[in-house]
Parts: sequence; C-alpha cells; structure tokens
Amino acid sequence: MRHDARRAVIDDAHPLPPAFYAAPPSRSRRAWADWWVLLHPPYTLWHLSYVAIGATIAPRFDGGRLIATLLAFLLAVGVGAHALDELHGRPLGTAIPAWLLVSAAVVSLAGAVTIGILGLERVGSGLAVFIVVGVALNCGYNLELLGGHLHNDVTFAAAWGAFPVLTAYYAQAATLRLPAFAAAAAAYWLSTAQRSLSAPARTLRRRVDSVDGTITYRDGRTSQLTRPVLLAPLEAALKATAWGVLSVAVALVLYRTLNA
Repeated sequence: MRHDARRAVIDDAHPLPPAFYAAPPSRSRRAWADWWVLLHPPYTLWHLSYVAIGATIAPRFDGGRLIATLLAFLLAVGVGAHALDELHGRPLGTAIPAWLLVSAAVVSLAGAVTIGILGLERVGSGLAVFIVVGVALNCGYNLELLGGHLHNDVTFAAAWGAFPVLTAYYAQAATLRLPAFAAAAAAYWLSTAQRSLSAPARTLRRRVDSVDGTITYRDGRTSQLTRPVLLAPLEAALKATAWGVLSVAVALVLYRTLNA
C-alpha cells in the first residue's frame, strides 16, 4: 500500500508529454520533436486511411487518383490543419514560431487546393465543391471561426471522418453512391469514438497536475489512481483503433491493386 502511494506520487510528479507519440520533455532534439508531435502521425495515418477506404470501395479504382488524394489530405490535414490548431492557443506547447506555423499552413493548404484544381480536368467540375468545403472545414474548425461554433465533436467527425471518405470516392467515380455514404457513416462514428477517447486523454496530459484517488475493491484490496493509470485504457484504445483502421485501408488497397 505504501509502495503504491509512493509510486502514485512519482507518476504524477513528472510532466507528461502532450501526446503519447511525443518525445519526453527535454532541451535536446527540441526542433524535430516539435514538428513530430505537430504532425500527429498516428492520427494523420488514421484519417488518411479513410481516404484509402473511400477510394477503394468506388466502382472504379485509379491508383494515381488515390495517391493525389492522399497527398492533398496529407497537406491539408497532416500539416495545414495541425499548424492552424497549434497557432490557436498552442495546445501542444511547441516552440515553433507563429510565422512558421502560418507559412506551413498557407503553403500546405495552397498545395492541397492546387492538387484539387489539377484534378478538376480528370474528375469534373463537381470536385470544386469538395475543395471549397474542405478549405472551409479546415479553417473554420482549427481557427475556431464563427465564435468557435464549428469547433465541436460533430464537425470533427464530419470533417476528419466522413469528408475524406466522400471526397476520395468522388475523386474515383465522379459521383456518390450508397456505399460511399455507408462508409462515411462508419468513419463518422469511428471519429466520434476517437474524439471521446482523445479529449479526456489530452486533458490528463496537458491540463492536470496530479490525480488523487483510491480504488477499493470488494475483496478489500486498494490501488492508487494516477494519471498513467487513467491514461492507459484511453490511449490503448486509440492506438489499437488507429492500427485497425490503417490495416483495413491497406488490405483494401492491396485487394484493388492485385485484382485490377
């Protein structure tokens, strides 16, 4: 019991990195560590998986269009959206200068839009709707425009879950059919689950100094609550789901590629 109490104090005494994939706080490797956590690699791969899923369930599949769509979303979401999010309030606590965050956001979003414009000739003018909506969702959510009314769980699930599926499907088929909406609904609810897990995890890592509590079991045993104890199931579920969605996306891409 005393050992558990000492362990709880030790666990809560050390500052935690802002995310499970971030390097521990230190003065060395600061520059690359800031950019690494800014890109949110697990979550970026997770949402790029929705792009692959949307493309591979379309009636026709073009690998070149998939690569272009993946690159556009990597720029828009992986770089642009995350740079804008860090610019607004510094939730990750990086030391990246504001001007560099703005430059990264502008260049990456411009690159994504350019890819979309180049795709108009092959896909059709309907793709312009997805370009406009994508930019609006990206800026509106991450900069908390309109008084922050767009910065909520519904917008997140729609923009980072359903929207990539629908866009990738349309980029392949130049239309939307029932399978696209079914897959978009799945991505929406998976993103809702992600948000439900990541929000308390972020709070524990970034806003909580310590946790004080005891779990008492029916057989009389007790154990101390700490931040790592509370974080463990949340982040284990996030990691497992991210790997699961990525695996499904890879499987679908391999299936369509090998059976072309």
